Amino acid sequence: MLDPAEFDAFYAATRGRLLLQTYALTGDLPAARSAVRDAFIAAWHHWRKVSRLDDPESWVRPHAWSLAQRHHTTRIWHRDKALDDASRATLEALGKLSLPQRKVLLLTQLSSVNMEQMAREIGLTRETAERELQTAAAQFSLHRNVPSPSVRLHLEALGAQISSSRFPRVTIIRRSGAARRRAHTGVGVVAAVAALLAAGAVVHQTGGATPALGGVSAHGDSSLDEPDPATLLHPDDLLTSEQISTLAPARTLKAPVTSNNTGGTGINTVCQEEPFADPQGEATLVRKFALDGEPSMTALQSLELSTDDAAAHTAYDTVVGWYAGCTERRAQLLSTHRLNGVGDEAVLLVLRTWQAPEQTLTIGVARTGALVSTVVRQFQSTREPRLEPMVGLTATAVEGLCTHEAAAACVTTPKAVPIPPPAGVTARGLLQEVDLPPVEGVTRPWAGTGPAVPRANMAATTCDNTEFTSKQISYATTRTFVIPRAKLPKAFGLTETLGRFRKPAQAKKFVAGVRARLNACEDKDLSTKVTQVHAQGDRTSEVSIWHLSTEISDERTVQFQMAVIRRGSIVVQIGFVPDDDHSIGTGAFHELSLRALERIQNLPRR
Repeated sequence: MLDPAEFDAFYAATRGRLLLQTYALTGDLPAARSAVRDAFIAAWHHWRKVSRLDDPESWVRPHAWSLAQRHHTTRIWHRDKALDDASRATLEALGKLSLPQRKVLLLTQLSSVNMEQMAREIGLTRETAERELQTAAAQFSLHRNVPSPSVRLHLEALGAQISSSRFPRVTIIRRSGAARRRAHTGVGVVAAVAALLAAGAVVHQTGGATPALGGVSAHGDSSLDEPDPATLLHPDDLLTSEQISTLAPARTLKAPVTSNNTGGTGINTVCQEEPFADPQGEATLVRKFALDGEPSMTALQSLELSTDDAAAHTAYDTVVGWYAGCTERRAQLLSTHRLNGVGDEAVLLVLRTWQAPEQTLTIGVARTGALVSTVVRQFQSTREPRLEPMVGLTATAVEGLCTHEAAAACVTTPKAVPIPPPAGVTARGLLQEVDLPPVEGVTRPWAGTGPAVPRANMAATTCDNTEFTSKQISYATTRTFVIPRAKLPKAFGLTETLGRFRKPAQAKKFVAGVRARLNACEDKDLSTKVTQVHAQGDRTSEVSIWHLSTEISDERTVQFQMAVIRRGSIVVQIGFVPDDDHSIGTGAFHELSLRALERIQNLPRR
């Protein structure tokens, strides 16, 4: 059983000191209070492990600092009218130091750790820590305009700003920590029951007895002291330079840079929308690699630890959504693969950004238990990327986490399987901006309209005049993509229209009618030439693509690319109007039509 008295004494002795240190680090008192409270809740959650440490405070402090840095508002003291001039000047001077410099200064001035402990807590060598401390003390004295011997006094004076802060009662802290422990255990027990049920190992017992799982009732037992899940992350949990070198064995790697991603903007790659996929997560580590040679290549791994598997699953979906729905200017999603045999869930995405300098990214996202790993390879080239090294590296990243207490499924035999792209946020079942290829001679991005009822089908040609208004169609939607402010003809653009028929046979007959009208078009309209450039199909799906050319006058001919796609009872028509100087090309339109076939699977069921 845990000893509440020991924790209560620890909480009373250290909470004020930790709040001062955290406030000095961020200058954000609300964020500091919240972070210190949550760090103590986590400490009680893991108290069996934390209490055995030589210095439990060294466990709570990094936790509090990490949480505070995630949530604090930059330079918030500028808006605090109650702050006295001396405290404001101290926070301003601290704010001008780098994050490592701030940490070494606060640890040496406001805590009892020695130089060796300080360097280890921050993750620096002793030599580097000493150098950072000398710089920090000198810079703080300069910016604060005070002599070096008085640095401690000015930092301790910030205590006046927290003197009126009220701390939660220790019973509230322990109750919250116990609730978190029970939540973790509940998730674990449910997972264990599910696994046993799947294996056929749970047998109903007569007489009303509840089956036991390793001595734990399936209904739970609050008197039991369950094992703790993982605590924080360690740099050893990340990929090494040697492992990253498999991406390009002939290249030399520069020294990697590792951080907790709380400095700067926290945005490390294109498409990443927020510093953290799980803002309420327990810890984050990021390691960046640079490789020499041409084309320019970089790699990165981000590792996030969530409070439980469910939160990690949400974080996993968030990361995948950043890249699969990338909002970066002129980004294109090239392919999506599910990675079988890697953790609980894993995916590999390939993206290209066409804005100069053009870059190709391969992103491996994987989750095991409460851990989410993201590995990104980025190089300045439009050449086709090799997937095998990234499949292996994504698996290696998870393999390195298998012994972590928060991990679940490990790695068996990794295999990349092509899958449809994840559904977009809006217009599900239809193409997304990230699907569209670049247009020759145009540097501005595509923009799509919202989905609408197709009262007029702008995807149709004058040869087929297809309409999606039949009573056999239970649902229909359309959207158009244009390139605003690109000085293109008004007719330039791409439209997709989708209809869900009540029966697959009706959809198949509908497509046959479109095909028949196109085949007969040249006989009816001598000014139009119709060429079928692609046709494929099986029992459940089909894709047909045509190129149409219509003479408007002796000087002008209008080109049109059109595709009709069917999957089961759903039919899609795509029409693209280029001009003489700006087009996506026949090959790109073919690939886009196949993507539309994949996107049909994103359409919500009835």
